[in-house]
This record gives sequence, structure tokens and C-alpha cells, in this order.
Amino acid sequence: MDDVKEGEIVRKISRRGFIYSSAAFSVAAHPWFAEARPLPFRRTPSGLLLVGTQTAATSKGIYAYHFDSLTGELKQLGLAAEADNPTFLALNPSGEMVFAANELDHYEGKDSGAVTSYTLDRKNAKLIKINQVASLGGGTCHVAVDHTGRSVFAANYGGGSAASFSVSDDGHLSPAVSFEQYTGHGPDHDRQQAPHAHRVTVSPDNRFLLVNDLGLDAIHIYRLDSSTAKLTPNDPPEWKSAPGAGPRALQFHRNGRWAYCVTEMSSSVDVLHWDRKNGTLETVQEISLKPEGHQGLTAGCDIVFDHRGHFAYVADRFDDIIVTFAISPKDGKLTLLNRVSCGGKVPRHLTLDPSGRWLLVANQASDNIAVLALDPVTGHLTKSEKSFPLSKPQCLVFA
Repeated sequence: MDDVKEGEIVRKISRRGFIYSSAAFSVAAHPWFAEARPLPFRRTPSGLLLVGTQTAATSKGIYAYHFDSLTGELKQLGLAAEADNPTFLALNPSGEMVFAANELDHYEGKDSGAVTSYTLDRKNAKLIKINQVASLGGGTCHVAVDHTGRSVFAANYGGGSAASFSVSDDGHLSPAVSFEQYTGHGPDHDRQQAPHAHRVTVSPDNRFLLVNDLGLDAIHIYRLDSSTAKLTPNDPPEWKSAPGAGPRALQFHRNGRWAYCVTEMSSSVDVLHWDRKNGTLETVQEISLKPEGHQGLTAGCDIVFDHRGHFAYVADRFDDIIVTFAISPKDGKLTLLNRVSCGGKVPRHLTLDPSGRWLLVANQASDNIAVLALDPVTGHLTKSEKSFPLSKPQCLVFA
């Protein structure tokens, strides 16, 4: 690394043979560089985008788009798969399979949502259904895949539960291997009358699964056997937020040492230090998304990082804003940079395009996908000038 100049592209071959790259930058200025995981190397400025939707209005399932990273333009390629309420999607590590959370209250006559597996036909921008299984809890709102591609997990918001599934070589999902039913309530009698599992997140080393529970103000932590998808409660079994905060979303920084929890009800971000050996979280900062003196409704909902891990972008779905933070390379703490409009109403999900030049926002209430330009040097977002119509978009995944 001593002979690498700033701005050059460093390419590495991973253990699995994939080509990766990352822009070289000053190690002195960014001390996490030695531990940062490299970025996927992409030869083209374009990408295939899959969009999960709510299907109660006019959307019919999962849609495919072509995204041009040079212009920020989206072109709809059509319906990739007709499906019932596929509100969250996850791609397996090889990029060959897609898993969808079907946010249903009833499935096959039971109080349950579902999880569906698909093969991705990139050439025709279609998803070919493999099978579908019960999630064992209603309102399945999130799905995740482990780093081997052999285990899938679902969070059931309405059912207050989480489940794990094994994946066969041909992509078939097993019935639930582990099922965790939570009990109790939080201090807010209207919003926390019961458990509400909202997110399932695999740790960077694939040894743990973390489940955000908005109803119990907790992140449940499990040890994961990735060969079987079996979950075992960790010791200690959970991290607790401030009472009534409502932990909703979780993302690990690419250095694997920090995690960021977005709380819905207090509309803030908890910066957490992750103990990789013991599977525990320690709160080091809580920072609000709300401007000082703000009196209206707010609800933090999602977070993403720029490709170098220098900036964090957090959506507030009732205030219709994206908040940009700088990330301290020393301890991961956040410093507010700015707030901009999300380009619509009620943002649900965020993603960066493969080039790292654009932030895409799924806006549920305004029925659009907004595209915001991102300055990779300052981290600032520009006000959205690009908007693409789609009924009730919920999740954005670049394939």
C-alpha cells in the first residue's frame, strides 16, 4: 500500500474469486482503512434495480428497473414477479437468488406472513419463483440472508416474532428452523402494546443474528449456526434502547466494529460499539434527527452509508427528510451535516447506486422513487430533481 497514490483504484481478489476495489485514500486521515471491507468492482455505470411494493393499491408485486449511474435516470423494465405485498427484498451473496418478505396477516389459513424465494433471470429482468413458506407470524416486514447464502431470516412485525430458514442448493426454503416468539410491551400504550420485530441483521462475521424489536425497546441477539440456520440466544440476550424509543433499523459499518440503530418513536440514531467476540452492543452516542424545537411528528426509519463509510444518511418518514451525518473515524460518532427533502412523502427505504453517486429513496405516500445526487467528497445531498412514479414502493435492491 506504500506506493499507492490517493485516488487510484486498488483491486483485490477475495477468497471466493470475486474482484473487489476501493478508492485509495489517506490512511492517516482514515485509520479504519486497514479493517474496512473492500467494495464490489463494477465495470459498467448501469445497474438492475428491484423494487418491492405494497400491493393494496395498483402495484402488482416486484418491479425491475434499469438505472443509469451517469445520469441518475430510471427506466422501468416491467413486473419482475407478481406477488402479494412483497415489502422487503434480499439478494443472496452470489446474486443468483432473491428472497421476499410477504407482509401478510394471513397465509394458508393461519395468522402468518410468508417468505418467497426466487431465481433471478438477469437477461430478462424476471424473477422465477422457487417456493414459498410460512413465516409463522403476521406482518412479515423484513428478510435477510446470511453471508453464506444458506440461511434466511424474517421479522414479523404484527406477530412480534422472528424465524430462520435453511436454503438448499437449488434455492428452496425449508420450513422454519428456529422460531422466536416475543412477549411483553413497552411504555407507549398505543405503539408498544405488544412486541414488534422490525428488522433482522446478520453480524459481519456471520456468527450472530440481531433482531430489532420496536415494541420492546430491544435488539435481541442470537448465536447463529449458519450450516443449519439454527438460532441460540446469546448471553446477554439483548441490548436495550431508551424506554419508548422503538428500535426500527440497524446497519453495521463496513469496518465491522460499529452498528447504527435508527429508532422510530424517538427519531434518533444510537451509535453502538459491537463486541465481535461476545456479541454485545454498547451505546456510545444518541443523536436526534429532529431540528431543535421541532414539534411535529417524526419517525426515523432507515439508514445507509456512503461506499467509503465516511457519511451516514438517515430517513425520517413523517418529516419527509434525509439527514446527513459525518462519521468520526475514531469512534464512529455522528456529526450533523444537513437535512434535505426526501423528494416525496413518507420515505420507507434508502439505497445507494453501485457508483456511489446517487441516493435512491422509496417514497410510499407520494408513490415515487426519488433520486438525489450525492457529493462523494463533502457527503452532501442535493435537492431531488428526479422522480419516477410507482405505487407504494417499499424496498430498493440493486442486483
